[in-house]
Amino acid sequence: QVQLVESGGGLVQPGGSLRLSCAASGFSLGYFAIGWFRQAPGKEREGVSCISTGDGYGSYSDDVKGRFTISKDNAKNTVYLQMNSLNSEDTAVYYCAVHRRAGSSCSLTSYEYVYWGQGTEVTVSS
Repeated sequence: QVQLVESGGGLVQPGGSLRLSCAASGFSLGYFAIGWFRQAPGKEREGVSCISTGDGYGSYSDDVKGRFTISKDNAKNTVYLQMNSLNSEDTAVYYCAVHRRAGSSCSLTSYEYVYWGQGTEVTVSS
């Protein structure tokens, strides 16, 4: 059974950092791309970052490029999202998801992902 569990969210001051984790079970990260998405109150879900299989190439939305870093530990079957220089616009529920097709490159398009975690809430506020 495929399962994704996010953790690491919380309240942080502007300019601060958080590291989110996405622990996967029921499949191997070595074969599937993983995406991070977020949804702020009153807004649509948007792609933030994703990491491909193989060399683990990461992609980022323009909003987070240079501030967020995605990585993975295949041995732990876990993907991480290091978030630095956080601002109020980053406040959202963050979700990780598994790409629907094994071996494909990652994308920031949500409909390409089939399994989703329950989300972890990030609040950036002073």
